Amino acid sequence: MRLNSPQINIITKACMKASRSLIRDFGEIENLQVSSKGPGDFVSSADKRTEKIIIEELLKTHPDYGILTEESGVINKENKKNRWVIDPIDGTMNFLNVLPHFAISIGYEEENEIKCGVIFDPIKNEMFLAEKGNGAYLNNSRIRVSNKKNINDSILVTGGPKSSSKIKDEIFSEYVEISKKIPHIRKFGSAALDIAYVACGRFDGFWQRELSFWDIAAGIIILKEAGGLINFFGTDSNEPIKRNILASNSNIHDKFNDLVFKKNIE
Repeated sequence: MRLNSPQINIITKACMKASRSLIRDFGEIENLQVSSKGPGDFVSSADKRTEKIIIEELLKTHPDYGILTEESGVINKENKKNRWVIDPIDGTMNFLNVLPHFAISIGYEEENEIKCGVIFDPIKNEMFLAEKGNGAYLNNSRIRVSNKKNINDSILVTGGPKSSSKIKDEIFSEYVEISKKIPHIRKFGSAALDIAYVACGRFDGFWQRELSFWDIAAGIIILKEAGGLINFFGTDSNEPIKRNILASNSNIHDKFNDLVFKKNIE
């Protein structure tokens, strides 16, 4: 079955249009890396340019829908029912350093529930997409989380902390404690792709603190439709910004949960 809802088609079109500009910008950064000015200002412009293309494309079809996005904040905030949630470049530091691991992430929320989402990696040409009740896909192939049963053999992935974090010591301490028990932990710098990779079985579990909703909105529905489980911790899960997340396949979820919260495992 191929996903073909109006919202998925709109998001897919917006991703493809924005990605053409983003790929050109990524190539330009390679030149700026060796310049005296450096790529910082250019990346900020690329972020805003990508976001502008996406917003314009989404508003063409539904000019009254709400939008929550990293750069511009809230648009059409009076619409509480329908909302697009956008991260134009998830993995900005990778993009800045010419590391080809970043993505456009767009989720569609209806009455406070994510109904569908797309995470698009323009460099690898990999599009992860899902809609409620109709499964999750990577390009045209159905995806499922891994079937790994032993957490000690699992590959876990995490991220953070941001430089502005007030709990950096806690986050680093948590990483060290978990690393003592699980040998296979990775950090790739894009929460959206981390979740997508759990959804398709490349990773077995993901956790991270202090995420913004636009980082994970699309990933939530993709992971769930791929058969994964998600916990939001340390914040009220009914809040619009769900900042702390733990996600995995169902086989290791309970032990993964214990590992992060209790720092112990049998």
